[in-house]
Amino acid sequence: MITQTSIRAGTMTPDQHLSPEDSDDNSTDHYFSASPASASRPLSYTLRTVKGKMTVTTDTGTFSHGHLDKGTKVLLDQLLTGTPDLPAGPLLDIGCGAGPIAMALAARFPDRTIYAVDVNERALQLCRTNAEANGLHNIVIALPDDVPSDIVFAGIWSNPPIRGGKEMLHAILKLWLGRMAPTGYARLIVHKNLGSDSLQKWLISCGLTCDRVSSRSGFRLLHVTRPTEAG
Repeated sequence: MITQTSIRAGTMTPDQHLSPEDSDDNSTDHYFSASPASASRPLSYTLRTVKGKMTVTTDTGTFSHGHLDKGTKVLLDQLLTGTPDLPAGPLLDIGCGAGPIAMALAARFPDRTIYAVDVNERALQLCRTNAEANGLHNIVIALPDDVPSDIVFAGIWSNPPIRGGKEMLHAILKLWLGRMAPTGYARLIVHKNLGSDSLQKWLISCGLTCDRVSSRSGFRLLHVTRPTEAG
């Protein structure tokens, strides 16, 4: 049985190294750490949203320190040009880090509640601070276990933790995609060299519909829905 607590206990094996753009200053820390020990070194960058430019402050021990990673940029560029219709309900950012996806969603959908979840306490505090600093009041920042179990999400966005290994990744996606509204959808960004095609096949094997809607800079944007019932 998959639980949120078991996901939080996920670890990386020695061969699952972070790429340079995902690493931080302390080799004993990674963005799966619940409480990073690396010394704080805040760095900020500018995020484009439908409400204009916003400032994202990052720190060591969290994903993509000091810049917007390429995969998330590809994912968020779609929000600037439009997105498929969604049913009513809240939205979810899986693995929010410092909050760029949650912030972009909050700007794009100001009348919806955006849940931003992560296991990294430093990341959650950054996301909270960034939301407040940019006047975004519709984001709920939480550990996975703190999200009420009866909430169903109209839409899910994520640059998922591929480098945590397949077991961890599959457990996370099974948990949260299982809480996707019947007519909702998820959008996942995955690099082709990190298994986007195999992930697409796995999602289909789980009974979901998964289409590749774009490919840019080596990143595949996957659109995940529940199959439409015949008749």
